Amino acid sequence: MENPNRNRSYWNDNLFVVSLLLTVWFVVAYGGAILGIEWLNKFRIGQVGLGFWVAQQGAILVFVLIVLVYAVWMDRLDRRHGMGDDQ
Repeated sequence: MENPNRNRSYWNDNLFVVSLLLTVWFVVAYGGAILGIEWLNKFRIGQVGLGFWVAQQGAILVFVLIVLVYAVWMDRLDRRHGMGDDQ
């Protein structure tokens, strides 16, 4: 039988994880690549400003890392709440 308190706790933890990771992605993708590009371009990597690297490669790398962090975090969350596939 399903436990409503366990489900609610799991859902609240799930929303926290998703909200936190989406905030990180927003800050890097929007803040670093759009709003902060002028400031970041003061620093150079080779012949190109850092703002270019954050906008082109940095946001993509952060997104891939967020996907990996989400997978590991949710696996631990599933086990802690007894919600895994093996339950």
